[in-house]
Amino acid sequence: MQHWELLLFFLVISFIYASVGFGGGSSYLAILALYALPVPEMKLTALLCNIIVVTGGTLIYIRNGQVVWKKIIPLAVVSVPMAFLGARLKLSQDTFFITLGCSLIAAAILLWIKTKKGRDYLTEKEKENYLRDGALGGAIGFLSGMVGIGGGIFLSPLLNLIKWDSSKKIAATASVFILVNSVSGIVGQLSKSYSGINYTQIALLCVAVLIGGQAGSRIGSLKFDHSIIRRITAIVVLAAGIEVLIKHLHWYN
Repeated sequence: MQHWELLLFFLVISFIYASVGFGGGSSYLAILALYALPVPEMKLTALLCNIIVVTGGTLIYIRNGQVVWKKIIPLAVVSVPMAFLGARLKLSQDTFFITLGCSLIAAAILLWIKTKKGRDYLTEKEKENYLRDGALGGAIGFLSGMVGIGGGIFLSPLLNLIKWDSSKKIAATASVFILVNSVSGIVGQLSKSYSGINYTQIALLCVAVLIGGQAGSRIGSLKFDHSIIRRITAIVVLAAGIEVLIKHLHWYN
């Protein structure tokens, strides 16, 4: 492995994101974008690490009965094929990095903004809106597939903003959403042929996020200020997004 420091970065990122219920795909890409790695390798790495981090949390949510399938299915049934199509889309390297930079900046803003928590009780009118949910899931799914993230970092604050459900159920929904979209994105990526990917490095990074994610998901139940962690992460993601744009926007001057 050429960049051993990545193991520490990914360990810390997975720990932080697992503690607040996300997979960390945006931050994995933010770090990988600073290295001269092949774009397909960046996407596969971020998506695989996403799956490893959120799988444990998803199983816990399901076991605790916090996953409301009737409400998740309209999101997922559109987002999954859209994530596949987004992953299949052929982008030039500079188009990808510009899209990634803009996505990282948007993710940083959503991380920074303190959205109101979902309520525990909703009116009948607020409970179900399948058309809205399908459109939201499809849009985020397509962007997720293009960039190589799970999309939970966009979905969760937006669902809280529209008072979609209680905070716990939104967290459970985001976890499932990240998992299914990451799997769909990987299938889309693997349907294309690539060469020069360092699978050994990917495997080592997966081990790092497995350790960090498991630790974060357990410590996440302790009392510490999640908002501070989210805002520190937002600053890192914002800085990476701006740097990516600075490096690649010169093509469009």
